[in-house]
Amino acid sequence: MMNSWQLAGAVLALLLLIYSYPREFIPKLRAEPDYQHFVFASVVALSLLWSVQAGIKDGLNLHFLLVTTLVLCHGWRIACWICLLPMLLLIGFNKLPWQDAGLFALCSFLLPALFSYSLFLASYRYLNRHLFVYIFVAGFLAAALTMVLKISLTALWFGLAGHYSWPEIIDNYWVLAILMWFPEALLNGGAITLMAIYRPHWLRTFNDREYLSPER
Repeated sequence: MMNSWQLAGAVLALLLLIYSYPREFIPKLRAEPDYQHFVFASVVALSLLWSVQAGIKDGLNLHFLLVTTLVLCHGWRIACWICLLPMLLLIGFNKLPWQDAGLFALCSFLLPALFSYSLFLASYRYLNRHLFVYIFVAGFLAAALTMVLKISLTALWFGLAGHYSWPEIIDNYWVLAILMWFPEALLNGGAITLMAIYRPHWLRTFNDREYLSPER
């Protein structure tokens, strides 16, 4: 049975998923075989990264997100729906209790994806549209802040739900954000750099004419 926190998380996650449903996703999958392969590769990469978890306390696990890269490749709406399958696989392999699915979705990809996309939009609107800005701000920096947000949201969830005391959460989990932000930023920044140079068509948020124009 779900408790009140789990039920509230499930309802809010469901509402966000419905709101973010990308109508163009299924038609695009049907019309473009190459995009099918790209989506499948994204699911496999996320599943592998999310299955490798480490943590000191039960439930307070750490793993790479790769959400920022997913958002820059697919947009935040499609990214949220792609993340559903890795989450279901975690549930199927008993790495995630099904009762926690809603709160996990909120903390691990729904709110982080929206946050990461908002940072991209802010950089697109207020900063020069330059390749370095795209890689460093929308890729590297956004990934670092998104990881800190994910850890903070999970810490808030476990603290408010009363699973652990606040000193336990801060000392054994939240403080690890200091260690995790750089590897996450490096992973996403490296992936975005490679794609921007060799596979720019994989990045939905990247435009050669805007970011590589000699006039900028």
